[in-house]
Amino acid sequence: MGRFERHKVTRIFKDYNCSQCTDYEHRKYLFASFISRDPKRSNIGNSFILLQQFLRLMTEQEQISVFDMFKIGVGPSSSHTLGPWRSALSFLESLKRNKMLLRVKHIHVDLFGSLAKTGTGHGTDIAMLLGLSGYDPVTFEVDKLTETVNGIIETKKLNLGSEQEISFEFKKDIEFHFAKSLDFHPNALSIIATFKDGSVFKETYFSVGGGFIVKEGENPASVGTRVQLKYPGDDSAALLKHCSNTGLAVSQIVMQNELSWRSEEEIRNGLLNIWNVMTQCVFRGAHKGGELPGGLRVTRRAAELNSKLTQGKKYKTFDEWKKVIRSGGNDFKYTLDWVTCFALAVNEENASFGRVVTSPTNGAAGVIPAVLMYYNNFINPVSLNTTAEEEAALLADNNIRFLLTASEIGSIFKKGATISAAMGGCQAEIGVSSAMAAGALTELLGGDPKQVMMAAEIAMEHHLGLTCDPIKGLVQIPCIERNTMGAVKAITAAQLSLNSDPSKAKVSLDDVVKTMWNTALEMNNKFKETAEGGLATNVPINLPEC
Repeated sequence: MGRFERHKVTRIFKDYNCSQCTDYEHRKYLFASFISRDPKRSNIGNSFILLQQFLRLMTEQEQISVFDMFKIGVGPSSSHTLGPWRSALSFLESLKRNKMLLRVKHIHVDLFGSLAKTGTGHGTDIAMLLGLSGYDPVTFEVDKLTETVNGIIETKKLNLGSEQEISFEFKKDIEFHFAKSLDFHPNALSIIATFKDGSVFKETYFSVGGGFIVKEGENPASVGTRVQLKYPGDDSAALLKHCSNTGLAVSQIVMQNELSWRSEEEIRNGLLNIWNVMTQCVFRGAHKGGELPGGLRVTRRAAELNSKLTQGKKYKTFDEWKKVIRSGGNDFKYTLDWVTCFALAVNEENASFGRVVTSPTNGAAGVIPAVLMYYNNFINPVSLNTTAEEEAALLADNNIRFLLTASEIGSIFKKGATISAAMGGCQAEIGVSSAMAAGALTELLGGDPKQVMMAAEIAMEHHLGLTCDPIKGLVQIPCIERNTMGAVKAITAAQLSLNSDPSKAKVSLDDVVKTMWNTALEMNNKFKETAEGGLATNVPINLPEC
């Protein structure tokens, strides 16, 4: 694994003056103390197994595709909605693989840590229902979500994997353990199947951010198809070395690695589909008014802002809407209002259980679409007389380059730190998404690889320490507005890097990744997606989840 993963392990031992420790029982205690953030904890359970998994990361490189960083799914949270949903689907696969699905009589779900504390607001329980029913988050018709969920709750029947109908009581069979956390990661859940003969089958999953999941007993680095990457690496130093040796841009390096998994046609089509989902999310969100669900009575603002900016001009489709946007010019205030509108639109859709793309998470899904929409509409717009087909061809390469570059920056943070707010606060979500967008925009604006890394560093540097304190556990306040801030900071970081000499920079991207991880380790748990600190406890409209 990369030097930051080794740094994580080394830090565990150094904190207790045990960097050379060979006593595995002692290491077991240190690991349990580290991940529970309680040095005096004595109940270590299965931490030795977890420690063995963690230590294997030191020697086995994690391979992350652009399609791992960008996942199509359903809001409002990648870690609390998409991750649990995918965990349920994985559990169904285990049942089917072992020919046990049709023997199931009862299912029980236990939610721990952050999944319990903010699970209701994040729709974790709803995600479990849909996942256990066998629905795919990529293709599920979000307009039917309420009807589907209410049907299960009212009938007290769940069609497990669409094959085995069982009794299921929503309030009883999904249990929230508010006071209990499991080792390894704060976002933990267990699914227990009881069979007709009384025997049981149980699996435990950890939702580690961005829709990524780890099943207990599996080495995260070994999950998925392992390939021989042409340009492997875990940090920006390795990436810059590849760029220097080959003369390739960051996006070209990433494309070469992606070819180890799939053909160029598949890569291009896949990325253009992801961008299409992003833009449709922006368009839907910019035309929906009313209040967001969840009880906070938050008013959607993107539609009102869109109406103000378009000034009654007529359009029906997304392509016609873009021409209206471009016809208004590109002065600073007008452009800034649109960037705000784009980001608000995505995250208001996300908060409403809409279709979104993790970028790298759902809670931060508005930053990257907002910044790329900014580039396409204000920096490099095509002629107003260009047809939709001609425009698609002209913009395709830029959109693909942007997403490839952004994904690589996101993977550097995931490998060297975290993209989970439950582990690192909001710096791990909005901070990472802003860094991803800043670096990608810099490449499109003509920046070299060093300037790309510099832009990413600047964006994250000014998100360090950002907490995750969602009011009522909902991905609404302050989450939605933070996407607008992340987008604006990304644009500023790109411009600053383009007007700077990276050789004179005092802080590298790797430095800021390391600092972010250290900050995450030292951040109080109250500020890690628990709704137990910050705005979540100081704003009068807050209501207790339990």
